[in-house]
Amino acid sequence: MSLRLGDIAPDFEANTTQGPIKFHEWLGDSWGLLFSHPADFTPVCTTELGKTALLKGEFEKRNVKVLAVSVDDLDSHQRWIPDINEVNNTEVNFPIIADEGRQVAQLYDMIHPNASEKATVRSVFVIGPDKKIKLTLTYPASTGRNFNEILRVVDSLQLTANYSVATPADWKDGEDVIVVPAVSTEDAQKKFTKGLNIVKPYLRYTPQPNK
Repeated sequence: MSLRLGDIAPDFEANTTQGPIKFHEWLGDSWGLLFSHPADFTPVCTTELGKTALLKGEFEKRNVKVLAVSVDDLDSHQRWIPDINEVNNTEVNFPIIADEGRQVAQLYDMIHPNASEKATVRSVFVIGPDKKIKLTLTYPASTGRNFNEILRVVDSLQLTANYSVATPADWKDGEDVIVVPAVSTEDAQKKFTKGLNIVKPYLRYTPQPNK
């Protein structure tokens, strides 16, 4: 059974490069980013883990804890990390799960038989402090992830969780947002004191309310 948006992210216990964790306990009140890799010592994954490490400050600013998962064992991960550090001129600063028994891969439906019988696809899960799944993305093995896009989505998720707004196509933090249809124009004029730009009765922009 595949996971859907709004489902509780399955809890699990796992060994990682930073010691054993219980997932929900480890997350605490933070947001979470769980992302999988087909195997260690693979070229695209080496760039992805490096990019994630380089963005450490950006994830921390958003209260996001990052957790990678690969079906190789802990010893393999520890031998791979120096390569990641060297290639990307960084230090891996987040845990990588050793999922050789494929427990996490199975819980999160990360093995797609039509793509590969054994290797995990490149899955991404953004999980809220309520432990519910807020975003899922699945990439093919040949395409590296855009982590700036993942940060953009987190910005949108955190904003729209607290205000009655949605974000338009290609929105970036600081740009105007859309008032959700559930809020009438009359109420929106009172609620959003920075002003409204009414393009259509159903399409109303307002400056980002938390800026």
